Amino acid sequence: MRSRLFLALVLIGVVAVASPAQAANILTNPGFETGSLSGWNCSGGSVVSSPVRTGSHALQGGVTSSDFGQCSQTVAVQPSTAYTLSAWVRGSYVYLGVTGGASTWTPSAGSYTQLTVSFTTTASQTSAQIYLHGWYGQPAYQADDVSLDGPGGNPPTQGAPSVPGTPSVTGTTGSSIGLSWGASTGTVTGYRVYDGSTVVKTVTGTSTTVDGLSACTSHSYSVAAYNAQGESAKSGVVSAATSGCTSTGLPKHALIGYLHASFANGSGYVRMADISSQWNIINLSFGEPTSVTSGDIRFNRCPVAECPNVESDADFLAAIKAKQAAGKKVLLSIGGQNGQVQLTTTAARDAFVSSVGSIIDRWGLDGLDVDFEGHSLYLNPGDTNFRSPTTPVVVNLISALKTLKARYGAKFVLTMAPETFFVQVGYQFYGGNGTGDNRTGSYLPVIHALRDALTVLHVQDYNSGPVMGLDNQYHNMGGADFHIAMTDMIKAGFPVSTTGQTFPGLREDQIAFGLPAAVSAGNGHTAPAAVHQALDCLVKGQNCGGYTLRGGASPAFRGLMTWSINWDKYYNWEFQNSHAPYLAALP
Repeated sequence: MRSRLFLALVLIGVVAVASPAQAANILTNPGFETGSLSGWNCSGGSVVSSPVRTGSHALQGGVTSSDFGQCSQTVAVQPSTAYTLSAWVRGSYVYLGVTGGASTWTPSAGSYTQLTVSFTTTASQTSAQIYLHGWYGQPAYQADDVSLDGPGGNPPTQGAPSVPGTPSVTGTTGSSIGLSWGASTGTVTGYRVYDGSTVVKTVTGTSTTVDGLSACTSHSYSVAAYNAQGESAKSGVVSAATSGCTSTGLPKHALIGYLHASFANGSGYVRMADISSQWNIINLSFGEPTSVTSGDIRFNRCPVAECPNVESDADFLAAIKAKQAAGKKVLLSIGGQNGQVQLTTTAARDAFVSSVGSIIDRWGLDGLDVDFEGHSLYLNPGDTNFRSPTTPVVVNLISALKTLKARYGAKFVLTMAPETFFVQVGYQFYGGNGTGDNRTGSYLPVIHALRDALTVLHVQDYNSGPVMGLDNQYHNMGGADFHIAMTDMIKAGFPVSTTGQTFPGLREDQIAFGLPAAVSAGNGHTAPAAVHQALDCLVKGQNCGGYTLRGGASPAFRGLMTWSINWDKYYNWEFQNSHAPYLAALP
C-alpha cells in the first residue's frame, strides 16, 4: 500500500477524482483499544490486555467444544471495488475471511502472525461482513490490529445480526430432520438453514424441521441470521442423517478381514471353508488392473505353485455360498499395495464397471471394497472443493462406484480402506491446494460423494506416520490414543486444510478402523488391551485417556478391520480370539 504522504501529494495535483479517497482502515475498533468489543458481534470472546501486538488491548476468541468463537463486523463498502483484509493473530487454527467470499487461516501461530486476504465487491454490493474465528475445542485465539483497507460506503443504519448458535438435532425420521439453535443478537428478520451451501429452510424462529428428505441420507446443516443489512456468518456445522437405511445383514459390531485369495505373502494360504464364523466381512484380495490406466480389473486365484493347498474354483465358490448362507459378506477388494488403479478416462471408467461387475457376478459376491493406495488417487492443482472435484481419476471413480451401487441395489455392500495419508492428513494438507504431495486428502471427495451408499469406512491405522488430530496434537500409531483420535475425526468431521471447507462426519454405523493382525502384518500393531481401551472410548465414551471426543460416543460404531485373516491364522488367531468376543459384548 502506498504511503499516506505520497497519496496526499498525488491528490494535491489532481483537479478532480472519480471516487472517494481510499481509507486506511474502515473498521470500527480495529485494535480493540476501546477496551470492549464495541463494533463487533462476537459469539463469546473478550478483550484482554495480554498478549497484545500493539496498544493495550486485543481480542481473545471465546472458543468452546461447541463454538468456534467467531467475531464479525459488517461495514459499508462500494460496489466493484478491491479491498484488502488483514489481521494479526495468535493461536491454533485461526481463520480470517469475508462471509460468502475469500478466507485464509493459520494452523499454528505461536506468536502474532499476519493473515491477509484480498477480495473485490460485486457490482451491487454495498456491505461486507468480515470475520475471525478459531475452531471447536481448541485453545482460545487472540487477534489484534485488524484492517479492512479500501474506500468506505454509505454507513448502514443497522448491522447484520450476530452468528447464531451451532444447531443441534432434535429428532429424525426416514424423511425429516429436526433442528434447533441459539438465537442471534441484534435485529433479526429471520434465519436461513443451509445444507452444505444450499438454503433449505427460511424461518423466523430458532427451530425447524427439514422435511422431504430421502431415507438413509446424510446432511450437514448450518444456520445464518439475516436482516435488511445482510446475513451473519454461518454457525458451526452439525451432521445428521435420516433413518430408514436398508439392513445389510451385518451385526451391530463387525469383524472384518482381508483374505489373501490371489497370493500367499509368506503367511500361507487359507481356504475359504476354513475361515471361522466370527468373521463378518471377508475381503478377497486383490482385484488388480491389467495396466495402471486400463480400468480393466482381473481377479486371479492363487496358483498351485504358490499356494499348494488352494482349493478348486468349484470348492471356492461353494465355500463363498456357505458363508453367505450363514449371514457373512464376501467382497472383492480392489487395489492394495501393488494394484495401482488410475481411471484417467471415461473409457477406463467404463472398463472398470464392466470388469468389476463380471467378477462380482462370477463369484456371486456381496459387494466391493476400495483399497486404493500409492498413486491411484491424487488431486490436480486448483481442485480444492471436495464437494465438487474436477480431477479425472477422482471424478471417474465416483461415477463408477455410483453405477455399480445402482446396478446391484441397496443391499450392495461398499467398503473403503484408505490410509490416513488420504483422509485425516487432509486436515492439514489438501493436494489440490498445491501444498506438498498432491495425494493428501484425495479420498475425501470419494467418501463424501458415496457417503449415502457407503457401508463401512475402515481407515488403515497402520503404516502411517504421525498424524495431527482435532486436538492439534500429533498422534503416533500403535496405541489406543492413535485409534481414538483418528476415528474421532471421521465421526466429528474436520476442516479441510486451507480450503475453507469442512468435511462432514459420517454416521457412526459407517465407521470402523483397521489394524495389522500381528507384528509381521504391518507397522502399527496394537496390543489387544490398547485396542479394547480405544473401543471403550469410542463406543462408551469411557477410558479415553487425555483425549476429549469431539464427535461424542458412538454406540453403533461398526467394528474392526484387519490385514489380514491369513496373518491372523499364522499367529494362532490372536486378533480373532481377542477382538471378536469383545465386539460381541459391546452394548
